Amino acid sequence: MRPKPFIPEFLDKPNYIRDANSGLIWHRSELRTLYVDTDRSQVVYHANYLKYFEFGRAELMRAADYPYKKIEESGYIYPIIKTELNYYSPLFYDDLMYIYTRPAKLEMVKLQFDYLITRADNGETCCTGFTRHCAVNGKSIPVEIDQKTINLWQGFPRS
Repeated sequence: MRPKPFIPEFLDKPNYIRDANSGLIWHRSELRTLYVDTDRSQVVYHANYLKYFEFGRAELMRAADYPYKKIEESGYIYPIIKTELNYYSPLFYDDLMYIYTRPAKLEMVKLQFDYLITRADNGETCCTGFTRHCAVNGKSIPVEIDQKTINLWQGFPRS
């Protein structure tokens, strides 16, 4: 089943967009598909959407002035423990896409980012999904989420 159309409303804060249908606020980044991302049928290979999710997540963290590199330097690692992807419409070589990312669930040692990818030219939804992460220390032992990440979740605009 197709999701409701994503109807972007631009906010005063650069790269933050409200979906008029859900009222949720997302961070938006843009990326153009590379030839290497496509398969023999000329469409973006399905696993590459996880790479696009990572790009969106990294851009969101940079925009919040807390890039993943700083998280690791402070002794935390957030490996992915679960993913979900839903495909609706393919992307092709050289298509410009918008990657919408938002912090979603936050638990004691787990956190989740939600994603929505649309075609830049017509707004059609191509893929939705999430990545769930677990906070661990340098010895791969689960630990509580660091305070700066908690602050990012609490400070992210909700509506």
